[in-house]
Amino acid sequence: MTVVNSSGSQTATISTEHTLATIATAGVFVLAVDMANLVAGDVVEVRIYGKADSTDTERLLHRGTYGPAALASPLIMSVPIMSPHHFKATLKQTAGTGRAFPWAVYEA
Repeated sequence: MTVVNSSGSQTATISTEHTLATIATAGVFVLAVDMANLVAGDVVEVRIYGKADSTDTERLLHRGTYGPAALASPLIMSVPIMSPHHFKATLKQTAGTGRAFPWAVYEA
């Protein structure tokens, strides 16, 4: 069964990496972000971080860069990330005008 672990909306400040969710429990997680508000000139990075062991340093696991021209569908989803102890999702708009991005982390 899949459930929504956390959700919200993030209005981006250009060049600021905004933390959407940090989860410290075991699970398989997928980040979904609605990119429908993007217009020409906007660029957004979505990043997911994890740890190899609970005491290790947080490391980048997945990064996707999105702009309106590259999106055949405005709802993007990360690859499923299996984590026994740490999952962090962030959003960073690197160009354009700061937009609002509805998001959710799904947990299986």
